Amino acid sequence: MPAAQAEIQPNNPFPRVRMVTSMGDIVVELNRLKAPLTVANFLQYVEIGSYDNTVFHRIIPEFVVQGGGFDKDFNLKPERPPVVNESGNGLANVRGTIAMARSSDPHSATRQFYFNVADNASLDPSSRRWGYAVFGWVVEGDEVLQNMAALATTPYHDITGYPDVPIEPPVLIRIDVLPPQ
Repeated sequence: MPAAQAEIQPNNPFPRVRMVTSMGDIVVELNRLKAPLTVANFLQYVEIGSYDNTVFHRIIPEFVVQGGGFDKDFNLKPERPPVVNESGNGLANVRGTIAMARSSDPHSATRQFYFNVADNASLDPSSRRWGYAVFGWVVEGDEVLQNMAALATTPYHDITGYPDVPIEPPVLIRIDVLPPQ
């Protein structure tokens, strides 16, 4: 099913997407019941092909693999308005989940996402802080994520100035919305 047909499934509470990457495919089941605003936001980027040919630009072994924000030349991709933080939805930042990246502002998530490659309770909300909104989980391709998490990174990237940038960043070639099961 072409990505543009993502919203044809508005009543599917658990749509699935296939992320075709330069290192293999990852299938993710999204959770509209627990994170409806976040899933809608993510699918809007998918629908217009905005994640196509972006890179996984931040990799921290035993923590996260992050992508969705930069093209292959490390230019920032256009962002839609931020989405309301849904981190209190009961989904935890455990290994194999996908969540929204954000700045220190709890309601600043736009397009960047990350995969938890370990259990990361420090990213969950508490009575004293906002967390990072989990909105789905990997159902196929965990080995691809683990291989990404093992890539060599640089302590200082020439273009971004960020640490933890892969020396050879994996590319997110495209995201396909899969037919309902």
